[in-house]
Amino acid sequence: MMAGVVLPGWGAEVKTLPAPDMTGGMPLMQAIAQRQSKRDFDPAQAVDDQTLSEILWVAWGMNAHGKRTIPTSRNLQNMALYVLTPTGCWQYDGPTHSLSKVNDKNLIPLCERQDFVKNAPLHLLYVIKNDRGGQNHVGSAYQNVYLYATSRGLSTVIRAMIDIPALNRELGLPADYTAVVHQCLGWPVK
Repeated sequence: MMAGVVLPGWGAEVKTLPAPDMTGGMPLMQAIAQRQSKRDFDPAQAVDDQTLSEILWVAWGMNAHGKRTIPTSRNLQNMALYVLTPTGCWQYDGPTHSLSKVNDKNLIPLCERQDFVKNAPLHLLYVIKNDRGGQNHVGSAYQNVYLYATSRGLSTVIRAMIDIPALNRELGLPADYTAVVHQCLGWPVK
């Protein structure tokens, strides 16, 4: 089993996530039929650890067969998934289903080129190694998150309007890695 991409700062502080609940939810065909981008986020309603656990698992976790929850071209697994928070940046590790703190920086402002981003309580950042398949892996990962969000009633939108050079620099990414897209998630305003 491959651990995937491990980038600088890995492991300073580790947070183990609760096991994802792999039962229930909306039927797949219904989720596909209802999937849409939603930019309506309730900033007062945080995403709890259980929901975060399930979001990260569907995006880049390990399934019952010891494989990623998404297909990876030639099993390269050349993607990394980050969670951005106001108090720091975390990298998700699928094999251990945990988060490792990368730094204490608030990188969310580097993704705030649209006003609604400020209201989203959860921010995912997809990073790839600049070789074969990475962008395909990102597309598979964020589509899984879209389907999960639809099933759970969450709002989500994928965005490329981010400051990629600044994110690469602030994350300390090696030259052959780059941030690609940002995904906002949260509960809609009721």
